Amino acid sequence: MSEAANPVATVEIYTKWGCPYCSRALALLGRKGANVTEYDITFGGEKRTEMLERAPGAMTVPQIFINGQHVGGSDDLAALESAGKLDPMLAA
Repeated sequence: MSEAANPVATVEIYTKWGCPYCSRALALLGRKGANVTEYDITFGGEKRTEMLERAPGAMTVPQIFINGQHVGGSDDLAALESAGKLDPMLAA
C-alpha cells in the first residue's frame, strides 16, 4: 500500500458513535496521514442537517468529503484507494 506524501487536502467526515464503517474510513485516512475534521452526528443536530444538504439522499455514515467534493462512504473511499486514486486526491 502506498502512502500519500504530505497530504494537504481538506478532509471532512460525518460519523456516528460505534459505526464500524466510520472506524474503517478513519483508519484508512489515518494511515494516509490525512488531516481529518470529524463531525459526530450521533445525536443529529446542525451537522446532520449540513451533511444531508451537502450529500442529498445520503442517509448513512460515514459521508466523506475531500476538498469539498463528496466521495461517498467507506466502501467508496476503499474503492478510490484500490484504484490508486486516493493519494492524488489527498495530495491536491
